[in-house]
Amino acid sequence: MSTPSTTTALAPPASRPRAESSGGPGQHGVPCRRGGSPMISVDTCRLFRAEFPALADRASAVRRMVTGHLREWRLDALVDCAVLATNELFANAVEHGSSGPADTVSITVSLEGRGHELRVEVADGSPVVPRFHEAAPTAESGRGLAIVDGLASDWGTEPPDPGSVGKRVWFTLPVEPVESLS
Repeated sequence: MSTPSTTTALAPPASRPRAESSGGPGQHGVPCRRGGSPMISVDTCRLFRAEFPALADRASAVRRMVTGHLREWRLDALVDCAVLATNELFANAVEHGSSGPADTVSITVSLEGRGHELRVEVADGSPVVPRFHEAAPTAESGRGLAIVDGLASDWGTEPPDPGSVGKRVWFTLPVEPVESLS
């Protein structure tokens, strides 16, 4: 029997109007107040978080979730790199960061830096921080972080959310300016 995923979406549904964005060249579609500071609003925040059972067969659901949200946010150009890097971090969390099928892995996708950067975090219950190493040419595994390192503009680890155990492994990708989000 498959365990369902838990999701929390904080992005506006397509049918709801979006708050006005600051205009001008290089607009990234992140709503701002007068003066340019980002607004923090459930209606305009670009954040999605989902919790999945720490099972390898949930990887396809993780890939679909990331793909769907990036396309909804009109970030199609980032889909391939973001999905591949997220898949590698999810596989690492399942393989090295879980102690059994009751564990979960949390995936968070957000726009940061006033919309200039996509950030994906993968959190698991293990405090053991992943180490980057070169895999032997004949090794069947051990290249996940090398793939993330090659795709991402930056990546790293952070402590878990307050009150949680484990760690968060994250990566970022630059967001190219868009002409219009209408």
